[in-house]
Amino acid sequence: MPTPSRVLIVGCGFGGFHAARALERWGPRLNAEITVVAPTDHLLYTPLLPEVAGGILDPRDITVPATGKLRSRLVLGRVHDLDLERRVAIATDPEGHRRELGWDRLVLAAGSISRMLPIPGLAQHAIGFKTTAEAAFLRDKVLQQLELAAVTDDPGLRAARSTFVVIGAGFAGTELVAFLHRLTSAFARHRTAQYPIAPRWVLINAAPQVLPELSPYLGARALQVLRRRGVDVRLSTTVEQVSADAVQTSDGTRIATRTVIWCAGVTPNPIAHSLGVPLEGDRLPVDEHLAVTGVPNVFALGDLAAVPDLTRPGQHTAPTAQHAMRQGRTVARNVAASLGRGTARAYRHRDLGLAADLGGWHGVAKPLGIPLTGVAARIAARGYHLSAIPGNRARVAASWLLAAGRSPLLVHLDLLGQPDPTLAALAQPPR
Repeated sequence: MPTPSRVLIVGCGFGGFHAARALERWGPRLNAEITVVAPTDHLLYTPLLPEVAGGILDPRDITVPATGKLRSRLVLGRVHDLDLERRVAIATDPEGHRRELGWDRLVLAAGSISRMLPIPGLAQHAIGFKTTAEAAFLRDKVLQQLELAAVTDDPGLRAARSTFVVIGAGFAGTELVAFLHRLTSAFARHRTAQYPIAPRWVLINAAPQVLPELSPYLGARALQVLRRRGVDVRLSTTVEQVSADAVQTSDGTRIATRTVIWCAGVTPNPIAHSLGVPLEGDRLPVDEHLAVTGVPNVFALGDLAAVPDLTRPGQHTAPTAQHAMRQGRTVARNVAASLGRGTARAYRHRDLGLAADLGGWHGVAKPLGIPLTGVAARIAARGYHLSAIPGNRARVAASWLLAAGRSPLLVHLDLLGQPDPTLAALAQPPR
């Protein structure tokens, strides 16, 4: 047998997971060793993160384990540099050890990171929202602040602790506000407070509508739902400064708060700069076969790549999960073709539409170009998620069924103290 070709996939998100899965289907015919290097051992189904923060789903419901789903070799680590001459990726594992991973074919599917704007105090005081850890931390933070507010005799401090500011009204920010608003409303109904509390949610967006990815009509309907629930939505507004106890906005308003959540977009993973090719808006230029322009045997997809949209000439595909999953399968086919198996295929996919779940009986969606609102939109959103998540479908459906008949559990998990897990610390008597 000839020496197996080394296929290295960087990232285990939507694109990397589906690329590995599709390559594995070739089996021994491909004669390749497939390695996936990623900081986690699972695919995180990020569209359902707001429901984790809102207490509807458990974090494990939306994490599809690589073990059992993939046969590829999994290496835990973050790739921070690429040596094209030696065809080596340099990664650091969770314990800080450096290792080199060689390749004959390289697939870059490292996704994106939170976009950071130069707003004073933002990095120091805002909470991110891209991982299950951040979702669980955020839920703890919100419930803890309400618990503190319930026993605070100072009305100003009580109001600040009960005020929560979300920056960014795309899908993540809008759905997050919708689900956390329902969580805090349930807290206010059921908690016997020493002092009256009134949870307040403020959603700030630089654009003139919420959910700008959808049509103005659907954005207006989502806005109507949020404002009817009492959410303070501020459009065409930017944040000028964030401090430990307030947010300053561009209209001169100071919002007293102890909780600021950043949902204002993402930017491609910096690994894109390691190839040394001119980028297109921080994304790697690729052709219709998802091969990186000017770099042989290297492919890129998902949020990391500027993929030409063959259904809309002159434009790029949107950085969404539905594109990343399909691009992963296309990359797998084209990698196999480059190794002498099968034929290459250009990536072509007409967008199926987007949907936002607003909780309760509300949602907005545009499947196949058809605008839906209310219950129909929510059914469309949940139906799509159940079909798209590559595992845990029964768990997710069961959690939804249970949540339909009960209020979310109003308990936080003590994640905020970041306790020392060593025996010496645990042996200390509680204070």
